[in-house]
Amino acid sequence: MARRQTSEADASASAAGDVIDADWLGTCRRMVAAQRELFAAERSIAARTVYDGVGEGGDHTLAIDRRSEDIVFAELERLNEEGLEFTAISEERGEVRFGAASSGATVVIDPLDGSLNARRMLPSFSLSIAVASGRTMADVEVGYVYDFGADEEYFARRGDGAQVNEEPLRAEGPGFGLEVVGVEGAKPERLIPVLDALQGKAYRMRSVGSIAISLCYVGGGRFDAMLTGRASRSVDAAAGQLVAREAGAVVAFAGEGLDVSLELDARYHVAAALDSEMLATVLEAQRFAEPAPEAAG
Repeated sequence: MARRQTSEADASASAAGDVIDADWLGTCRRMVAAQRELFAAERSIAARTVYDGVGEGGDHTLAIDRRSEDIVFAELERLNEEGLEFTAISEERGEVRFGAASSGATVVIDPLDGSLNARRMLPSFSLSIAVASGRTMADVEVGYVYDFGADEEYFARRGDGAQVNEEPLRAEGPGFGLEVVGVEGAKPERLIPVLDALQGKAYRMRSVGSIAISLCYVGGGRFDAMLTGRASRSVDAAAGQLVAREAGAVVAFAGEGLDVSLELDARYHVAAALDSEMLATVLEAQRFAEPAPEAAG
């Protein structure tokens, strides 16, 4: 029995490795190309402000969200037809199995991170794809974020570093401390207590409107740190956090580390910084943010 269990575990690990080693760059680039066509065809606020029900993540879903997700899933189906098995976790469809998914590999998807920006014709919104060998943030092995406004492609493989547009990405700022800090979840009632806590500690604040992009900005030293004022979901942060970490930044979920679930119903705050000292400062301010749902009440 023990020999059989070992054999099954080895087979599962091998199958997960096949998923992780797949051509994710090529796959994601095909997604981006199709999404570009979608956005080019919907060139007004009115055209992009069409809703299509409520997604599994609990938010009202834009038609462009649904269509973006359809594009992503068409490529995932292609991978499955090539023999790869995995479980997809997506903002709109929730958890979807491709094959038996015995490999344990998980693909975490936000087809349109920054939907409000996309709807209002603001340029900062992204495709976020993460591939994990397990079910926690620490298990993410591949991260891909495409910033449609800046035409920038971020990619990371665990242990291999990060890149932007095929150039090395490094979490190196000018050395002026918390000169520029990104903040996400920008409702005033959520942010005022956090901003009060950063008085005298941060020079300027910026709100991009996409957690994935903000994490990549820390990875590139554009932001010295970032934090959420509202609890995030795995789909928002899974890819960007790997890009940031592989570039040399430090990231914490729920005020701690990376041992948080990739499940769609999980909620937690995320913060990232160029070094541990700056991370500690923004984590202290984040204590004043709206609690994650699990901690509320």
